[in-house]
Amino acid sequence: MLQVIKYLLSLFSFFLYLKTTYQDYDIINKKKSYEKGVLSLKRPNIFLISFIILIFVILGIIVSFINILVDFQWFSDLHYLNVFFKKFLTQLTMGVPIFILVFMVLYFYTNKIIRDYVNFAQDIIVKKNINIYRRLGIAVSLLIALFITLYAATNWWNDLLFFVNSVDFNETDPIFHKDISFYMFKLPLFYDIYNLLIVFIPVMIVVVIIAYGLMYLSDKTRFYEISDRDGNLFKAIYNKDILIKAFKEVVLLGFIFFVLMGIGYYLKAFKLLYSTKGIVFGATYTDIHVSLQFYRALAIISFVAAILLLIGFYKKNIKYIVAAPAIIIILAAIMVITETAVQNLIVSPNELDKEKKYISYNIEYTKKAFGLDRVTEKNYDMKKELTPKVLEENKATIDNIMINDYRPVKQAYNQLQAIRLYYKFNDIDIDRYTISGKYRQVFLAAREIDHESLSPQAKTWINLHLKYTHGYGVVMSLVNDVTPTGQPAMIIKNIPPSTNTDIKIDRPEIYFGELTNDYAIVNTKTGEFDYPSGDKNVQTNYKGTTGIPMTFINRILFSIYTGDARILLSTDITKDSKILIYRNIEQRVSKIAPFLLYDDDPYIVIDNGKLYWIIDAYTYSANYPYSQPYGSMGINYIRNSVKVVVDAYNGDVKYYISDNNDPLIKVYSKIFPTLFRDIKEMPHGLKRHIRYPQFLFDIQAEVYKNYHMTDPQVFYNKEDAWDIAKEKFEDKIEYQESQYMIMRLPGESKEEFILMIPYTPATKANMVAWMAARMDGENYGKLIVYKFPKNTIIYGPLQIENMIDQDPNISKELSLWNQQGSTVSRGNLLSIPIDDSMLYVEPLYIQSQNQNALPEVKRVIVAYKDQIVMEDTLKNALNKLFNLNTQQISQQNVPSNTANDTQKQLIEKAHETYQNAMEAVQKGNWSDFGKYMEELRKILDELNKSVKK
Repeated sequence: MLQVIKYLLSLFSFFLYLKTTYQDYDIINKKKSYEKGVLSLKRPNIFLISFIILIFVILGIIVSFINILVDFQWFSDLHYLNVFFKKFLTQLTMGVPIFILVFMVLYFYTNKIIRDYVNFAQDIIVKKNINIYRRLGIAVSLLIALFITLYAATNWWNDLLFFVNSVDFNETDPIFHKDISFYMFKLPLFYDIYNLLIVFIPVMIVVVIIAYGLMYLSDKTRFYEISDRDGNLFKAIYNKDILIKAFKEVVLLGFIFFVLMGIGYYLKAFKLLYSTKGIVFGATYTDIHVSLQFYRALAIISFVAAILLLIGFYKKNIKYIVAAPAIIIILAAIMVITETAVQNLIVSPNELDKEKKYISYNIEYTKKAFGLDRVTEKNYDMKKELTPKVLEENKATIDNIMINDYRPVKQAYNQLQAIRLYYKFNDIDIDRYTISGKYRQVFLAAREIDHESLSPQAKTWINLHLKYTHGYGVVMSLVNDVTPTGQPAMIIKNIPPSTNTDIKIDRPEIYFGELTNDYAIVNTKTGEFDYPSGDKNVQTNYKGTTGIPMTFINRILFSIYTGDARILLSTDITKDSKILIYRNIEQRVSKIAPFLLYDDDPYIVIDNGKLYWIIDAYTYSANYPYSQPYGSMGINYIRNSVKVVVDAYNGDVKYYISDNNDPLIKVYSKIFPTLFRDIKEMPHGLKRHIRYPQFLFDIQAEVYKNYHMTDPQVFYNKEDAWDIAKEKFEDKIEYQESQYMIMRLPGESKEEFILMIPYTPATKANMVAWMAARMDGENYGKLIVYKFPKNTIIYGPLQIENMIDQDPNISKELSLWNQQGSTVSRGNLLSIPIDDSMLYVEPLYIQSQNQNALPEVKRVIVAYKDQIVMEDTLKNALNKLFNLNTQQISQQNVPSNTANDTQKQLIEKAHETYQNAMEAVQKGNWSDFGKYMEELRKILDELNKSVKK
């Protein structure tokens, strides 16, 4: 709507310009030149220019209206019209008074300048055309007012809504003792207005000076005045009436400017709570004892300067006028010198003593802003030994140890389960499901349509928008289960989805996903491709309720909107057809609520036979006082207050409040009362799959590295600073990723889904603590940090990696595999806390150098204390390490197929590999023949082991 207003006002201003231009040309052509040789102007072909400009303006208005109509229908289709109108009405509510006020001020000044110019000018022609100049002044005032209004309405609407709907934090800052809501919801709007005016007023002063200066210089008689006044240039200038008028306007604007400066210094005092000059973020000793006092003094002096400016003008005493700004400049200079002196002479020699209180403020408020004040710290004594009995008691933890890595799993899914070129698995999600009565951690991925993978000949308009409209189904595998060949053992696979579990999928179509970037028109005569079945394709029609009907008017509308006339001309589109737009789920949710920060890792969930996407959304701010900013956005307050659910088939979007204690989400709920629902309204099946987001957890873990230190002296000296543990991944040393896992936390009665990360000292590799986020049931969102004893050395992940490198048996086998046409890579090293002990597990992947070869889990390394073993399965590694009886631990890592099925698969693979080897011989490719024979040997070894079992 703002674009429409802009185009309409531009059109109005354009016509004013045309009228003025024509009148000017008529005047110039009728007027005789004052001097001989003056250029005679000829009227240009202004009709053609006007027509072209008019066409562009009209097109701009049409495009803007079309965008509004499309958005209106889309928001209406999703039942979020209130959200759509809220932003528009807010912008209109604040835009209209801003426009009127700014226009009146500008018109007053332009009209006065024009009147003074006409009165001062000696040219009769100028005096006769005062109406033309006034119209020109109106046009200029309109355009400038429009620009300022558009800027304010576009950038201030959210701050205005915050101001009007603010709620208390019930927490105050430690310096001014104002509720935090003042800084989060009110101060930003004050600064918006101040920053605009402090630029606008000086610009006005400059314009007035230039305008009246040009008037003065245009007077040819000024040289005679100078001679008449005995050559005294100052007297000539001083006695000019036009300059007195100019001075009067400048004084009035100057008065407003000094008042603004006083307000600015008052506001700057609050900004000290965001100071970056000290050793921590927030106001420091120098800020409070020096800067704050000077700001208060400067605020008072600025108000005094404004009054002195008026007094000096009316008394015609320049001393008053000059004195006030001079005092401000001198005081500001003294402030800088005093700040430097206090910092260097008083604070720096006694920094800890002087800054101790302010460091404690920074620690306290940073922890509150990032939700770290709710962290529970516990001791993890490492007093227990891992025994067969302890492992049996933690059977569910052992059963869910991740021996697959999501990166090779994604590669395997795309090669083994994409089925067709146009399908793609964009991402691997980690979740938990109750499968056949057992709580299991799984990998899960959606099979989406990827138009980029279609052949160039197949990328027709019909295929892209009418035929290939949706993805189909998901693939799921247990994180700890692999086939005999080392690939993930899939428990949901194929098209249509097939499974031996109790998880059923009745609606596998994915019309809304991470890769659905094109619009789709459904229920056409063409019919939609549903899924491949042998040599044929099964077709379907969309039965969802969402979508904008393809009426004749809408076909015209969307032809213009998309820039594609085929929507209007296609005979495949009928009155029953509907268009689906904004199908990319991230674009979809941000279109509805752009004020939230969205997680870049949506995950797919199966519930009651349907597929849903869950996206974590965050409220955030950079205005929390004394809180240390994080990242490039400077965020210093964040909450995961919203869980967004998108129906993969129907496209419905629902926003659930997951943190009712967050003041920001309370404000948004007041602003958009129909947008948000309570988490209690979320279906129970979906609620069981909400996760503590890795994005937020990683931020909190990063901040907690230093902010677990609550003693200011310890914090100042960084005596107990931590770091995220490091590991080796693909021969590179890098920070560990936080890991989802199912385990039983110390002191708890059953296993639960958690997110964890280990810590090491900032300059060492041994482990000192680990952080866990709980997310099941009533425990959702609870953060716990388990701290190891300070007098005990606990191996960190990188130390275990080094021990693996130094193990002669393991390094020998790794070297051997790397020399046989294969490459060996390590998966993530998992640090698994088990009942006051620590177990380390790392899978090894072997990948043939053949084209399209997949990485396969061939070995699993397990470490406990100083012992390291490497075996073909986790079960065998644990058995070797702890001398387990095979009955004492679950049969995890055994393929989900039966023994006979396994042997059959191996035989089929051996036959296929043999055929490849024979083809290589026929082609004379002896290098490939050798590789295939080596692969055949490995398969036969696996078959031999399977037979012995």
